[in-house]
Parts: sequence; structure tokens; C-alpha cells
Amino acid sequence: MHPLTPLFRGGLVLVVVAGIVISNLRERIIDFFVRTAAPDAPDLQDQGDPIDFLLRHNLILVALLVVLVVVLILIGLFYLAWRFHTFRITGDDVEVRQGVLFRSHRRAPLDRVQGVNLTRPMLARLVGMAKLEVVGAGSDANVKLEYLATGTAEEVRADILTLASGRQLAEARVAGAARAGGSRMQAAASIVTDAVNDLVLGSDQPVAEPDSIVQIPVVRLILSRLLSGRTVILLALIVAAVWGSIVGTVWILFTIVPMFLGFGTVLMRSVTKALRYRISPTRNGVRITYGLFTTITETLPPGRIHAIEVSQPLLWRASGWWAIRVNRLSGKRAGSNEPDQFAEVLPVGDRADVERVLRLLLPGMGDDQWPLVFQHGILGPAADDPYTNTPRRAWIVRPLSWRRNGYLLSGPVLFLRRGVIWRSLGIFPLARLQSVGMHQGPVDRMLRVAGLHAHTISGRVSGELNAVDRDAAVDVFARVEAAAVAAGAADHSHRWAGDAGTAPAGGGSPR
Repeated sequence: MHPLTPLFRGGLVLVVVAGIVISNLRERIIDFFVRTAAPDAPDLQDQGDPIDFLLRHNLILVALLVVLVVVLILIGLFYLAWRFHTFRITGDDVEVRQGVLFRSHRRAPLDRVQGVNLTRPMLARLVGMAKLEVVGAGSDANVKLEYLATGTAEEVRADILTLASGRQLAEARVAGAARAGGSRMQAAASIVTDAVNDLVLGSDQPVAEPDSIVQIPVVRLILSRLLSGRTVILLALIVAAVWGSIVGTVWILFTIVPMFLGFGTVLMRSVTKALRYRISPTRNGVRITYGLFTTITETLPPGRIHAIEVSQPLLWRASGWWAIRVNRLSGKRAGSNEPDQFAEVLPVGDRADVERVLRLLLPGMGDDQWPLVFQHGILGPAADDPYTNTPRRAWIVRPLSWRRNGYLLSGPVLFLRRGVIWRSLGIFPLARLQSVGMHQGPVDRMLRVAGLHAHTISGRVSGELNAVDRDAAVDVFARVEAAAVAAGAADHSHRWAGDAGTAPAGGGSPR
């Protein structure tokens, strides 16, 4: 790991806390050490400033020796933490070992890798460091490598994805043979030297990225956040506060101030998070990068996306903007309250942007299926609508959207179209489908309709569609079941390159 890893993983907090404690309790701390060396010394509490006391009694050397001992102890602890924090990549796993007294050993199988995240916090970025997180399949299955030099992190990420694809690291063997000629201490000295250079000279250099297929203007990004559902809620609360001040007490108006502060905080956080957005095809999957202060890069290997949703809030319709979010395994601990920061793969984009991103996420769809996505799915219903919609007799349960509410099974994909005010289209690759369900309540039985539910991993994309004709639901239930089994048997995306080392469809540029 990077030699500064212990400092950034907790030592930085320790230094800050120690500085606060020393600045507030320096009289008691210095008095303790002085009395230990000279028991007959007068009480520092009555001698004024302790620094003046040390100068008057020629105790500067003692104080410097104490500080030196403390610094050497901290450096020794940091060195032990760094020395015992190691990782290795084998042909099957990524393994991380750490701890001096209490050892831990984590392992991520390469054939279960769901993605590789590279995070560069602002302070770590200044000294050329990055965190690497291997996303596994399962609860609390992620393996973190924090921190690595940025260049090393890029190389490790490429090696992990290469091995996960089924290719062999022939070039790694050559590099390993070259490294075998030097000692481990020489390698460690080289790392330390690079770290010191980065610390002194700075290393906030941009990470090499392939060209992005989408460019989001800053004005569009800010306007999209202002025209989101949060704005509608804020305006409703302001109207309620003004009305309450008119019919009640004027003090209610003061509740508007914290509303604006909270809204401004959320707005700034969402804007800065989506700045510097990039999405690019690579030979190892889709690479997504964004973040102004903390730069986050994720590479999603092929076949790791379980569901896709294209949505359009009401206030975006005049501008023709859409957003794309996905369901994917995050490897986080069950019950974790952390939001899935990579669920939204396109924060805002026009039709051309959406089409480019969808073609990147769904490389297996044929050209004849794309009209089903935009013309009939997102913008529909249109003439000769191929979707099976809610029957007219059930309009009462979907009074606004019954003409649009529907499904379509086409090739390896199930489409679910919903909403007329907030329009959305769910796209579910059958090879990733976990199961399909049907449900019917008493009102549905009277109207002879049923609900469908395409089950995927948990996420922000819902697979539920209600008020479908009962007989049509039974038919699509059987067809989806058979098609999902066939698609799953034919799917080999967990080893997308195979032994031949071929690149996946849709991604032809270098890593």
C-alpha cells in the first residue's frame, strides 16, 4: 500500500485530535512531564504560560526530546500498520490482509466481481493517492484497497478486470520477472521515495480516461436539479408556510429559512457530485466517472447490470431531458444506509445522450428492437403500439395512465412502461432476471386484471407493473419464465473475454 495509508485511514484524525487536546491541556501535559523529571519543580498552574516557564528554566531540550519520542512512536505504529497491510491478486481472487494484533483477511473471487471503483478524495488526490474497491456479489462482500498510488491503482484495476474477463496476464509475468531481480526493501524504498515526492511537489494530475460519449453542460445540470421533485416539495412547503402565517401567526414564516438552507445544501451536493461526469466504453465494460471534490470512477464489467430505467420528471418534459438509473450489486452490508452512488448512470441528458448510453448498457439488443425503446417505450404509446396495455375496463385503477401502462417481451429483454405524468420505461435483461411473479387482489379479480413483478436485485428500478389483463399476464408469465431460463443458460458474461481474449460488444476502446 501507499506509505501514507495509515495517516489517511485514521492517523490524520489522530493528529487533529491530538493537536486540539494539546492546545487545550498543554499546561497539565507539560506540568506532568516536568514533575516527572524534576519533582521539586513549582506548579505550572501558578507560573503563567508553560512555554515561558520552559524558557525560564532551560527545559526546551527536555520538551523537544519528549516530542521526538512521541513522534517516533507514532511513526513506528504507522510503519507497522503499513507493513502488515498487504494485498495480492491471484488467478482466482483478490486478497487483502491487515492488522498487527488483530489480523483480518478478506478475499473477493474474480469471477464474482461486479465492478471496480476508484475513489480519489480531495486531500488524497493532492498527494497522488486513490482508494480501490472491488465490488463483490453478496452482502458486505466488497474488498477495499486503501490507499494506493494513483498510477498503481489504475494498473491494479486493469489487472483485476483482465483476470475477471478470463484473459491471462502475460504482461504481468514479464513485469513480475523484472521485479524479482530486486529486493523487497528496494521496492519499498522506491514506493516511499515516490510518496515523498508526491507529498512535496503535489500530484493532483488527471487520471487518463477514454473519451466520454456524453457531455453534460453545467447549466443543464443545475437547471435539472432545480426542476426536480425536490423543488415541487419546497414550493409546496413555502406556500403552506405563507398560508399559515396569514391565517395563523407570522412566526411560521421563519420556518422558510431552514427549508432554503436544507434545499441549498442538497442542491449543491447533487450538483458537485455530478460535475465532471464521463461515461465511456472500454474493453472491460462501462467506465463511469464523476465528482468535483471527490472524483469517483467505476468500471462495470459486461453483464453486471440487472435492470435499467429511463425516467422523465414532469418539469423536464419541456426541455426533453431524461435520466437513466440501474440496479446493480453493490456488495454493501445488509441494512446499510449508504445510498448507491452509482445507481444513476446518466444524471440528465437529451434523447441523443440517452440513446448512446442505452446502446452502451445494452450491447446485445438488435437494431430492430431500438424503436421499441424510444419511439414506443419512452415516448409511446404511438401508432401500431406493440405493448400490451391496461384494458379499458380497468381504467378506474389507472385513470390517467391506463393507455400507457403496459409491457412487452422482445428477444432477450422485458420492457415495462409506466406513468403518464412521471414517465418511465423499465428494461430488464432476461439473463439477469431472478424470478417473475404474479399477484391479484380482490379488486383485480373483479376487473379480471393482475399484476406482474419482474424480480431483480434490490435497487431504485422497480419491476412492478399493475392492472394487466389477467389472461395476458398468465401468458407473459409463462413466456418470460421460459425465455429467462434460456437466456440464463446461454449467458457467459461473467467471463466476457474467455480464453480467446475477445472484447465485449459495445466496448472497443482501450482501458
